Amino acid sequence: MDTDNVKIYLLTLQDQISEALMSIDSTLELVEDEWTRDAGGGGRSRVMREGEVFEQAGINFSHVYGPSLPPSASVNRPELAGRTFQAMGNSLVIHPLNPYVPTTHMNIRFFIAEKNDEAPIWWFGGGFDLTPYYGFEEDARHWHATAKKACIDFGDDVYAKYKKWCDEYFYLKHRDEPRGIGGLFFDDLNNWGFDRCFEFMQSIGDHFLRAYMPIVERRKDTPYGEREREFQLYRRGRYVEFNLVYDRGTLFGLQSGGRTESILMSLPPRVRWQYNWHPDSGTAEAELYEVYLQPRDWV
Repeated sequence: MDTDNVKIYLLTLQDQISEALMSIDSTLELVEDEWTRDAGGGGRSRVMREGEVFEQAGINFSHVYGPSLPPSASVNRPELAGRTFQAMGNSLVIHPLNPYVPTTHMNIRFFIAEKNDEAPIWWFGGGFDLTPYYGFEEDARHWHATAKKACIDFGDDVYAKYKKWCDEYFYLKHRDEPRGIGGLFFDDLNNWGFDRCFEFMQSIGDHFLRAYMPIVERRKDTPYGEREREFQLYRRGRYVEFNLVYDRGTLFGLQSGGRTESILMSLPPRVRWQYNWHPDSGTAEAELYEVYLQPRDWV
């Protein structure tokens, strides 16, 4: 089990995605921090902001370790008690400036917990999902078709399984609505053996840009006004609510003593809430709720 190769892949992918974002938006201001964690490990955070295409885009690599896992990772797995751990991964969130370009999130990660001479307990997890403000069927079909391609070599049922898990995970229970149109979500993956599971994680990472960048290219120059911008900022509030209330990665990072600035880089730079707001019938804003924020098979 060569965990060094996992780390090399994650750092390389961080570079590839950073370069792709900067190539499509050369006006981005890049801030990079290499940080260390007092309890063990560290990471490399990159935040790109104030661009003409992307208002803020962050991709964080972290590799942390310690004597025990935090409650968010071990509450349902008592067999992890008393084990040391390593956790490494990439977490990415992109908040575009143009409301017609969707927000997106991608995360891939690897955990291993060890104890003396006992067999290590390890697993992979991650996925990607899309959060549009204005819906386009062409974009939704492309996104899910690419997600399916990422899974196809690993079994005919893999895409459907992890799409369903994504739909269930990225759901705001207190709002009774999904965060977006979904994608893929998987966790606790170890049943194929280390090498095959690692290949699957790489497939997810490698397909992210193929899924997202064509949508950015199609929508980034679409004219918009104050109405669309205000709706975008309102819908970003749902993103904040999910990340602070439900997201496992946020909870794990905070409970494990991670770097707060890196953990919360997923939050949008500008956002608003409005009491008891509902879109007018027949509008593009209403269509988002009625057509796109509904359970649906896109491919």
